[in-house]
Amino acid sequence: MGVSADHRSGAVRAWLYVVAALVVAMVAVGGATRLTGSGLSITEWRPVTGIIPPLSEADWAAEFAKYKDTPQYNILNQGMGLSSFKVLYGWEWGHRLLGRLIGLVFFLPLVVFWWRGLISRRLGLGLLALGVLGGFQGAIGWIMVASGLQPGMTAVAPLKLALHLTTASLILTGLVWLAAGERGGIVEAAPGRVRAVAALLPVMVLVQIFLGGLVAGSHAGLVYNTWPGMDGDLVPSLDSLFAIRPWIENFVDNHALVQFDHRMTAYLIVAVAVLHALDARLTGSSGAAGRASGVAALALTQAGLGIATLLLAVPLWAALAHQILAMAVLTMATVHARLSRGVGRVRLRGTEPALGFEGLAHRSA
Repeated sequence: MGVSADHRSGAVRAWLYVVAALVVAMVAVGGATRLTGSGLSITEWRPVTGIIPPLSEADWAAEFAKYKDTPQYNILNQGMGLSSFKVLYGWEWGHRLLGRLIGLVFFLPLVVFWWRGLISRRLGLGLLALGVLGGFQGAIGWIMVASGLQPGMTAVAPLKLALHLTTASLILTGLVWLAAGERGGIVEAAPGRVRAVAALLPVMVLVQIFLGGLVAGSHAGLVYNTWPGMDGDLVPSLDSLFAIRPWIENFVDNHALVQFDHRMTAYLIVAVAVLHALDARLTGSSGAAGRASGVAALALTQAGLGIATLLLAVPLWAALAHQILAMAVLTMATVHARLSRGVGRVRLRGTEPALGFEGLAHRSA
């Protein structure tokens, strides 16, 4: 007996959501790695052999010696003991191991699903693009680490950290988008304006995540720890916002402008999300209204958590919660955007050519 189209798409959808959950875990561990200052503890990029951690005291001594040659050790951690180094190393090694695990969980089931003919042509192209992007993400991660090993650096470059975080978020967006598209049954497309704003929201969240990466990378959250003003000013003076020359560097290196951009974009997202939820409810589209309300609620919660994180001067727990909740907002916004386009009306499950041995056999029959 054959496997029903809905059952096939359900298996693929579950797999994609598992990979998406692992990406969120990767972002969380990456955030902990950054906040504990562990990201520069492994000074080499060994995609294959790096899976094996130091196993002997001699191995640990060799790794520690490499770390002692870094600017971070000589400027910040002079005199650190081997036991403290092992903690740093453990965070970074765990982060890289999780990245390898994601690769396996993505590619091995992909081969199986392809062989069994469960991957449509359109889905296959999307998955191929995500696989390529995942490979680039590994290279971006090493470029980011290498930036922190340069003379005088004690942390990675803010722009490279923001790119690394945003690329991970793009991968998450792609996985969730494809998974939502595999939903069984029929989902009515939302009205035009609702559909357009729903598509805009994930883009806005991705921009905000990039700006949040700049805040994290430049440690801009450790200054101006007041709200709603920034040390008394709702809008800082232009002299403080553009104090660096050339002016373009202010958007990355000026703590005042970096934090101000992140604040203003947060206000904009909350306003758009709330108005969008009201608009969706007024149009009478119950499915879209429920999803839009979910996006608005998460955006409001995330803004409140961001304010608390700032006022508390970025404690580890709050910073990690803020980063993880950002992934939740992005996930909900992406699901909403995909389902607002409608699912199951353009084609019936099983009518699009499948990729794989079974699909080829079917066409040959």
